[in-house]
Amino acid sequence: MILSISGVVLLGIIVFLFFRKDGLKASHAIVSVLFGFYLASTALAPSIKAGGESLASFLGGIKF
Repeated sequence: MILSISGVVLLGIIVFLFFRKDGLKASHAIVSVLFGFYLASTALAPSIKAGGESLASFLGGIKF
């Protein structure tokens, strides 16, 4: 649960920065949000979630 909340916050910040700095239009942001909601209700959602968790564990295991 913590990973998904932090991921949502991170993606929200990225979208906000694109909106403010790179000229992301509000319509593009709305379409992206709707696409995310529709994608979450498909059969691909568990695979996407597993891939995100795998990426997060990989990044968390990197030692600097």
